[in-house]
Amino acid sequence: MTGATIYLVRHGETEWNRIRRYQGWSDSPLTDQGRAQAQAIGRFLCTLPEAQSADLVVSPIGRARHTAEIIRECLGRSEPLRFDDRLRELSFGSWDGLMRADIAALMPGAFDEERREEWYFATPDGETYEVFAGRVGAWLAEAQMSDQPRIVVTHGVVTRILRGLYAGLPRAAAMRLPVPQDRIFRLAQGTIEEITV
Repeated sequence: MTGATIYLVRHGETEWNRIRRYQGWSDSPLTDQGRAQAQAIGRFLCTLPEAQSADLVVSPIGRARHTAEIIRECLGRSEPLRFDDRLRELSFGSWDGLMRADIAALMPGAFDEERREEWYFATPDGETYEVFAGRVGAWLAEAQMSDQPRIVVTHGVVTRILRGLYAGLPRAAAMRLPVPQDRIFRLAQGTIEEITV
């Protein structure tokens, strides 16, 4: 892999994360814990010289935007955030905002071991894997053509698929990747380093 370093960040914990309500393109506010996670990530990024000049690229959804605003403040920067729709979370269509129990009732077995990651792409009117991976992959291909480092603030499923595409993982392996909200994934020179803050 070529291209500049990408510091990949999932947004901080939200009210809906806490109660297991799936957000998709819907939104909910960061919790106190979520704001603290964003501050810890921002403080850590301040210690990295490369991060000082990195582009801050963000999903336009509110929870990612708020996380990025906190990180930008920690970095002592004031430029406008750069939003990219390709970094939006997976859309579950009319299932955006449903609780885990609601989804289990609508799709029995959705959370069984062998299906628990695949229900995301089987909602009646949400995004398919091909559409979703296509837009995330298009963003990654463009980023890899540049030498400009990036801090990317996005969402759980996006971070899985983006890391999977970067590492050349099969779809199933990418969907099993962890999506912590208190870590940074550093993608550089074809390797992925998980950084605990």
